[in-house]
Amino acid sequence: MTAPSSPRHTVAMPATPPKPSSPCTKVCVLDAVNGLCRGCGRTREEIAAWGLMGEAERRTVMAGLEARLRAAYPVPEPSGA
Repeated sequence: MTAPSSPRHTVAMPATPPKPSSPCTKVCVLDAVNGLCRGCGRTREEIAAWGLMGEAERRTVMAGLEARLRAAYPVPEPSGA
């Protein structure tokens, strides 16, 4: 005689929290002159505090990184030949 099978219960697993937004490009080189990471444009302080920042604060920092990098490392215009 076999025991009656018990109904299967599914347990909902908690959702994995989303990874925090990050501008990291894996080119982590801090410029000694201006203090910016050449890959993402963040300062040493911003990089260190990134995990403690809320998503809104991260997005605020990220919104200015492209302009920050352009100002720090202007691309020379091609010379007319």
